[in-house]
Amino acid sequence: MNATPSSELRSQFGDIDIYLFDQLLRGRFDGRRRILDAGCGSGRNLPFLLSRGFEVFAIDEDPAAVGAVRKLAERFAPTLPLDNIRQGALDALPWSDGRMDAIICSAVLHFARDRTHFERILDEMWRVLAPGGLFFARLASSIGIESLLDETVGRVRLPDGSDRFVVDERYLLDKARQLGATLLDPIKTTNVQQQRCMTTWVVQKHR
Repeated sequence: MNATPSSELRSQFGDIDIYLFDQLLRGRFDGRRRILDAGCGSGRNLPFLLSRGFEVFAIDEDPAAVGAVRKLAERFAPTLPLDNIRQGALDALPWSDGRMDAIICSAVLHFARDRTHFERILDEMWRVLAPGGLFFARLASSIGIESLLDETVGRVRLPDGSDRFVVDERYLLDKARQLGATLLDPIKTTNVQQQRCMTTWVVQKHR
């Protein structure tokens, strides 16, 4: 029986974030081969990168997630050092300054405890990102549901009942400026039926 289009895509890309897939299609990773998945979870965004010879690094606080990603690496990139995949906190990354060509941080930053924690994580990721490097983040935001929230930046209860750290457009623009970054794409937000909003933030480091 012939494979279905969906099964063929899944065999190549796993359950990759569709917005990250868009970045791959547009060549944003063509010249960026050393990739950190910060808050990698079980590795949903990694099968394609592992199987195409990218030098992948990953970190997560959950030891089960680290084990799952190491199994993925053994399957798709058996020569990749398993020490590239670490258990640890995102606000204390174990890599040297400027080590990474690109950082993926998908559905992670909104778990920050407060603004101090959020900015400490962001500063650490920025530290290990090389000049010219790409930072890709998907995170909860208040953009489009401001009237439903107590605050537009901070830890809030969303209409879907979850507690998340959210940001607004002004915060992301100010952060990019403070970090010495350029937006590679306009800030894009998906509003999930007024229950929550997820924003894609893609920037390039210049210093």
